[in-house]
Amino acid sequence: MNACTDNLSAEIGLVIAFPKYQRTHLTSNMVGLLLQYCLELPENGGLGLRRMQWQTDAQNALSIKVALRMGFLHEGVKRWDRVVPASEGKPNTVEKLPREGDSRGTDFGRHTALLGLCWDDWEGGTRERVQELMKPR
Repeated sequence: MNACTDNLSAEIGLVIAFPKYQRTHLTSNMVGLLLQYCLELPENGGLGLRRMQWQTDAQNALSIKVALRMGFLHEGVKRWDRVVPASEGKPNTVEKLPREGDSRGTDFGRHTALLGLCWDDWEGGTRERVQELMKPR
């Protein structure tokens, strides 16, 4: 998602592993295959992108852990990045409501952790790390 051909970048979108497949090889292989396809040069079967992004709620420790394990680097936090409707009842949100008078005052906000993995990280050893994570156990 959020792919940009001008900037040679893309983001790995929503990653969901059903409970039966959590803490198995599934997520590592899924993310690993996407990284290979996006970051490898076209002559090696890839798209030749320069950058991959991973965004998640800044309080979503499990998602951040997966991204870090796959070689992404934590680049920062975008504060009050998104509005999260109170009706969704999300546990990973900014814990305080917006200021009084806010047009969406009953809705929560989200701080977003931004992680990135670039071609030079990939070619500098992350490729091998990801391939190791993808090996059958």
